[in-house]
Amino acid sequence: MVIINGFNQYSNNKLAICDDGRILYYSDFNVFDNQFKAKTKTRSLAFCFCKNTPASLFGYLGMISNKVVPIMLDAKLEAQLRTTLFEIYTPTYIWLPSDMVGEFKAGTEVFSWESYTLLTFDSSNSKPLHPDLALLFATSGSTGSPKLVRISYENLLSNANSIAEYLSIDENERPITALPMNYSFGLSIINSHLIKGATLLLTDKSVMEKGFWELLKSGKATSLSGVPYTFEMLSMLRFFKMELPHLKTLTQAGGKLNLKYTNEFAAFCHTMGKRFFVMYGQTEATARMAYLPNEYAVAKAGSMGIAIPGGEFWLIDHQKQIIQEPEVVGELVYRGKNVSMGYAEGINDLAKADENNGILYTGDMAKRDAEGFYYIVGRNKRFIKLFGNRVNLDETEQILKNMVPECACVGVDDQMVIYITEPTQTENVINYISGKTGINPKAFSVKCIDTIPKNPSGKTLYAQLANQ
Repeated sequence: MVIINGFNQYSNNKLAICDDGRILYYSDFNVFDNQFKAKTKTRSLAFCFCKNTPASLFGYLGMISNKVVPIMLDAKLEAQLRTTLFEIYTPTYIWLPSDMVGEFKAGTEVFSWESYTLLTFDSSNSKPLHPDLALLFATSGSTGSPKLVRISYENLLSNANSIAEYLSIDENERPITALPMNYSFGLSIINSHLIKGATLLLTDKSVMEKGFWELLKSGKATSLSGVPYTFEMLSMLRFFKMELPHLKTLTQAGGKLNLKYTNEFAAFCHTMGKRFFVMYGQTEATARMAYLPNEYAVAKAGSMGIAIPGGEFWLIDHQKQIIQEPEVVGELVYRGKNVSMGYAEGINDLAKADENNGILYTGDMAKRDAEGFYYIVGRNKRFIKLFGNRVNLDETEQILKNMVPECACVGVDDQMVIYITEPTQTENVINYISGKTGINPKAFSVKCIDTIPKNPSGKTLYAQLANQ
């Protein structure tokens, strides 16, 4: 179904090159798919505990193919959180690493493939699923929140096609899986390449591990994608000095990259004849909503770009009126077929119809330049007032990162708290930000912690800062 349509035409293509050297063909998935179909019932709910491995990938594809609806979860999710989600959503199936089977004693093993096992559970109390519902993403990464994003089959296919179009993806592409497949950005890379018959370089290793780079080089990776944290690590790893003749495309999403790194990677790609795409998206829009065309990577550095093919943006003010003038900040609104059906916070919500009707109020504050390119300036709720001055916490962080790369800003009116990891910089940070903003130093306080808490995609977990 949807993403899987057309796989037969790619039967002889390599679907994945694994980090253990194995090669999997699209025809190998077709064999798996028939076996998986015989063990599952269509329109059932499943947990898919994800790793970037062949078994995890095939399980996901098998579910989409057979209209089983997976909740995409990190296989490393803490055990108690796994149990809590199971009690809330009572799935009929769980596809999980075989060494986790003992945690779900009520399940019956019905199928195994390589390192994964399919468990089935009593479905007498299962609830109906909306016919358009394809899969669900967790909204909060590693916290185990029961709040999920409901994604339709149309959402998946339209976003995959749009991404494939603006990145000019064909069957010759070889992206490496630097992001987890339970993360909407990571899964969109898989979907947008498989619909074109491309070959994944499949690894569960991170950019900080030697095995990742061995596969990237031996597999002749053509593209590498990452979140801001990924690009910060690449810069530390002396990426600009590496010999990677086959790598022709870099894509970045998952949050705003510090302008210093944006300029570095844009300039490097321009000099080396490679493509650099800064992109913007949210799980609520399946994956991506905007991209900055490669030819503008240098000239428009810092911009999230323009809407993806088939999408549309506009800005609204506090009265919900559309902003027509350039360079005026407002809330970013998006319309497209990739906008999700809405949220679920319990099993009964899985029968709900589309509540968004193709329109997403992103919660991001942005401005548009005279040429129609958009720039994110912060989150709608990430504003405080300091002695009468309206201050954007996200913009403040970006300013501070020029001085202390690891920092996070929170606060209430008349008091901003800046968390850093370098104790010697406390006084310098206060003087620096006071000088930049022109606000009295008394409005700022600095706390030093060991590490800034982040989720697996590198986004700061602000709610956990006070616990550090």
